[in-house]
Amino acid sequence: MMRYVALLRGINVNGITIAMNDLVETFQGLGYTDVRTVVASGNVVFSVDDAAQASPGAIKSRIEAALSERFDYEAWIVLIDEAELTREVRSFPFPEREGWHAYVMFGSDPTHLAELAGHARELDQADERIELGHGVLYWEVRKAVGIKSAFSKKSAKVKYRATTTTRNLNTLQKIITL
Repeated sequence: MMRYVALLRGINVNGITIAMNDLVETFQGLGYTDVRTVVASGNVVFSVDDAAQASPGAIKSRIEAALSERFDYEAWIVLIDEAELTREVRSFPFPEREGWHAYVMFGSDPTHLAELAGHARELDQADERIELGHGVLYWEVRKAVGIKSAFSKKSAKVKYRATTTTRNLNTLQKIITL
């Protein structure tokens, strides 16, 4: 058995509403087992039987096609195996600080993550910091600044919407403890 995590981009925002029960049913309909969701923002943990396992790219494509068909939107996910997600979470480079949010940005286009990481020197370190990881971008921001931060505005550009998705570190820690 192989455990994966699918991080869905852009659901339960901007008019794309998907009930978590429907999401579980969709994954089960694809033959995946032990399907669970974590918070209502599109985090699905599931198992793939070794005998029926396809490549991660094929699994990703199959899930995106099923989501697009069932929920009538252009689905895009990040698919990551449970062990890799655990490594990414444990590699978070910034110490936990009171009054700060910790995030991990995942992406399907490494050039977009590298481009976003290039903004590190422009950021006010008193408000936020970013650091490029292995296939992810780590970000911490003061809660008082939040979505009004310089990096939040840069990463929200339309150019990055189809290739990135961001998760709070607390959510990712809940996922890996399942």
